Amino acid sequence: MDIFWLFFMLSALQPIIKQKLLEASRKRLITLIERERKSRVVLLVHRQETMSLLGFPLFRYIDINDSEEVIRAIHLTDPEIPLDLVLHTPGGLVLAATQIARAVSKHKGKVTVFVPHYAMSGGTLIALAADEIVICEHAVLGPVDPQLGEYPAASILKAAHQKPIAEVDDKTLILADQAEKAIAQMRQEVDELLKDKYSAEEAATMAKLMTSGTWTHDYPITCERARDLGLRVTSDMPENMLRLMQLYPQPTRRQSSVEYVPLPYRTGRRASRDGD
Repeated sequence: MDIFWLFFMLSALQPIIKQKLLEASRKRLITLIERERKSRVVLLVHRQETMSLLGFPLFRYIDINDSEEVIRAIHLTDPEIPLDLVLHTPGGLVLAATQIARAVSKHKGKVTVFVPHYAMSGGTLIALAADEIVICEHAVLGPVDPQLGEYPAASILKAAHQKPIAEVDDKTLILADQAEKAIAQMRQEVDELLKDKYSAEEAATMAKLMTSGTWTHDYPITCERARDLGLRVTSDMPENMLRLMQLYPQPTRRQSSVEYVPLPYRTGRRASRDGD
């Protein structure tokens, strides 16, 4: 029985120990990146991680707690020190994303946003506030058109306008009124974030395009597409940023659905493996 209880206690503590080791590895790599780039590194990463002892996955989005933490990190940074913000998020609350975007926009030092994989919706709004956007070749941004509940604001307006007003119920009219205000507010917000980096005409055009429901809300804006739209983005992603994302695993199942030899393969050199 003593052996059984010892095994039970070790099994129960194993996730906690593993998480602490992972956090320590993250801090070491973040410190290394900060020394190399002479900047403050802040990560906004939303993963599905098994944080509890029972292993239930937790889904996270940009919320008020995130905005408080990011703004606190910015306040703890000298205004002249560059800020490197790593984004990996599906988006979240408009209020929280807007607070972060405004804080990023007002930082005097250069702000660089790194998108290793994706930063959609509110994540894109934050990226637009930066001085430089660096995304991987296959990473994506997304539109920032407002969503009211489960419906896009632009679609609510379109549905309300396609019928005579006498045939539209009061709830739809109320939603249409809110949708119109939401689109106008978001367009103004994006325009203000872009006007210091682009001409007034370019900022207004991109603000309208990104907020008017031109695409579906999950439309992937790749690096090439972003350049075509007029956004100044680069694909020169530092290797350490990609290494950092490896320290944010997403254990959705015990057996990974993706498997490969985790070694870099370079032209003219064959990766060595045990038994070769």
